[in-house]
Amino acid sequence: MKRRVVVTGLGAITPLGIGVEKSWQSLCQGKSGIGMVTRFDATGFRTRIAGEVKEFNPLDFMGRKLIRRADRFIQFALASTQMAVEDSKLIVNSSNADRVGVAVGTAIGGIESLDKNYQLLLQGARHQISPFFIPCFIANMASGQVAIQFGAEGPNMCSVTACASGTHAIGNAFRVIQGGEADVMIAGGAEAAISPIIFAGLDAIRVTSTRNEEPEKASRPFDKDRDGFVTSEGSGVVILEELEFALNRGARIYAEVLGYGFNSDAYHITAPDPEGKGAANCMRMALNDAGISIDEIDYINAHGTSTPLNDLSETRAIKSVFQGRSNRIPVSANKSMIGHLWGAAGVVEAIFCILTIKQGIIPPTINYETPDPECDLDYVPNVAREAKVRVALSNSFGFGSTNGALIFSQFSA
Repeated sequence: MKRRVVVTGLGAITPLGIGVEKSWQSLCQGKSGIGMVTRFDATGFRTRIAGEVKEFNPLDFMGRKLIRRADRFIQFALASTQMAVEDSKLIVNSSNADRVGVAVGTAIGGIESLDKNYQLLLQGARHQISPFFIPCFIANMASGQVAIQFGAEGPNMCSVTACASGTHAIGNAFRVIQGGEADVMIAGGAEAAISPIIFAGLDAIRVTSTRNEEPEKASRPFDKDRDGFVTSEGSGVVILEELEFALNRGARIYAEVLGYGFNSDAYHITAPDPEGKGAANCMRMALNDAGISIDEIDYINAHGTSTPLNDLSETRAIKSVFQGRSNRIPVSANKSMIGHLWGAAGVVEAIFCILTIKQGIIPPTINYETPDPECDLDYVPNVAREAKVRVALSNSFGFGSTNGALIFSQFSA
């Protein structure tokens, strides 16, 4: 028998606000967190909009010494972890530390630290490069710092799988607990990649929206006039626990993790398989892992990036898996409001999926104004919907043909 895994704590930092509650309320109200780039001078770039985190003060979560030694993406991860741990009322001490692990994913890592220190090198100031540059830059340091700061001595890992990093972090943590290697996993994703070099690269491959005059309307998943995704920053962390461990300490349970699937399109470095074959197989893997049928899925939280290729591919994948039920399952895209958080996207969207189950509210897909004849599912357009959701599926697909899918359900003893 596989050990059951439940979610007992949530923490998030998004373009909609600091904390899960503020982000969730804004999401359900259909508010957009997209605006003009302020973190650098974006004049001259094709894309000059982003989902920036505006109100984050690291001093609210950590001391100055740690701030100097942590890139912005690491600070996000530490702050979200603090919120999730406090929410779960988890106490890590000498009696359980070796049974508490960490899995935090990121797509890009400490790009701000790379930018800053590379500029010093170009200016001939090599000796001013920080001794903390490498520990700020490398991708696994968010996971490492979380373990250090919270005393988690169990399994430690970092998934670096582009836009599916956060989903893979939760899925891999889920498997670690199922397999008995840990009783608790702090699982999350963090990203802070609003930087000139990233925007220049995205301009070059032309995958981001150029609706610069209307930032709040730029991310429009499944809409006929979508023209690309919007880069965002932020983080999300969930506390996963083995069921008996959670019950024994009297933990509040948000939801249960039922299944996980991950695979590859093996198709292209940036484009999804046009027919959604890999994504469809990934969803089937998650369903098989959960031991449920397609009839039991009440809601799908779409990857829904707002790119012409991805949204069409995901729609076709959903139709392939759910057949005649596909038009009757609500599908919504959080990225219409928060943009694309890269390695943090899967975790933040999983949190919203869990709250959809808990609260009975499906967040909308905003900016859905002109239906696309080829994208013809129920995308919960523009207005949130009250609904009984017992089981939900969350999708994440990324550059490099990587896919991930998670299934959550209401907890039942």
